[in-house]
Amino acid sequence: MFGDRFADAVRYAELLAEAGVQRGLIGPREVPRLWERHLLNCAVLSEVVPEGVTVCDVGSGAGLPGIPLALVREDLKITLLEPLLRRTNFLSEVVELLGLDHVTVVRGRAEEVMGKIQPVHVVTARAVAPLDRLATWGIPLLRPYGEMLALKGDAAEEELKSASAALSKLGAVETSILHVGEGVVDPMSTVVRVEVGESPGGVRFAAKRAKAARTGRARRRR
Repeated sequence: MFGDRFADAVRYAELLAEAGVQRGLIGPREVPRLWERHLLNCAVLSEVVPEGVTVCDVGSGAGLPGIPLALVREDLKITLLEPLLRRTNFLSEVVELLGLDHVTVVRGRAEEVMGKIQPVHVVTARAVAPLDRLATWGIPLLRPYGEMLALKGDAAEEELKSASAALSKLGAVETSILHVGEGVVDPMSTVVRVEVGESPGGVRFAAKRAKAARTGRARRRR
């Protein structure tokens, strides 16, 4: 799965098992199943991410799914977005240690960075929030016609149904549930895909995005 980056994947697993546990980023009970439940479960998301796009991993935490995705897809430009300092410190250390030059760590909440980071083609997330709430954070960060890919569990279909009205208001034009990782993870990873139209976030966020863009231009002129 990790090809030439296998040694880096091993080092990342070691960091999760050591510093990750010590800093409270991952539970000690997760250590025996780091590969199947975390690294591989996240890495197979690469199957549905288009080539050469920009990605923002919202609520990246200990780097899941952003870092496994970065290890298998060096064609992507990935931003790991995380509000907590102890987590961003860990992420920055991992990115530097593994030489992930195509990865940037940004500290902040999704609703705070609109206009500060460029809109992306793909937003990813794992175990961050229920889908309706996650969408209010992730979808506004997308470029027109981008997509949000959320790793979810067995309740993905039910969650998608309950979030349908909220997704529609946020500019979603198509939703689907995908299963990835056949032959790699068992059970396969479940991904909720939310595709947006020309106004990611809907009318309300279009106004916010325009205001943020004007503010950014004014700052650059100074």
